[in-house]
Amino acid sequence: MGKYRIPSLTTDIFIFDDDFNFILIKRKNDPYKDCWALPGGFVEYGESVETGAVREAKEETNIDVELLDLVNVYSDPDRDPRGHTVTIAFTAKGDISGRRADSDASDIAIFSEEKLDEITIAFDHEKIIKDCLNKAKSRQ
Repeated sequence: MGKYRIPSLTTDIFIFDDDFNFILIKRKNDPYKDCWALPGGFVEYGESVETGAVREAKEETNIDVELLDLVNVYSDPDRDPRGHTVTIAFTAKGDISGRRADSDASDIAIFSEEKLDEITIAFDHEKIIKDCLNKAKSRQ
């Protein structure tokens, strides 16, 4: 198994409210230090992606989430400068009033779709955010 290069697996979580406002965290570390990103991170060995998503949401935002929908899998080999990383994106609900930047986040804020053009977004998260918004709005 050692001779095969295997992509890393991550999850990204789109936590939103009834008005489709959503949480982004400001990255504390490189790559994309000080850019806004969806909460998320690496799935641990022996952990399901769903469990990893819930754990990462809690670690980075202090929010207990309920996953709603699987949005998509994003696997472009160049999407993360650290190496080939595949992410699985989920929409989720949680009490965003209890948000607190934690773990790899230096800040946390609530955004609307209209504000996306005003901020610098990490990785391919702008595309993921738009896909998540479409998925969340289609639930209505």
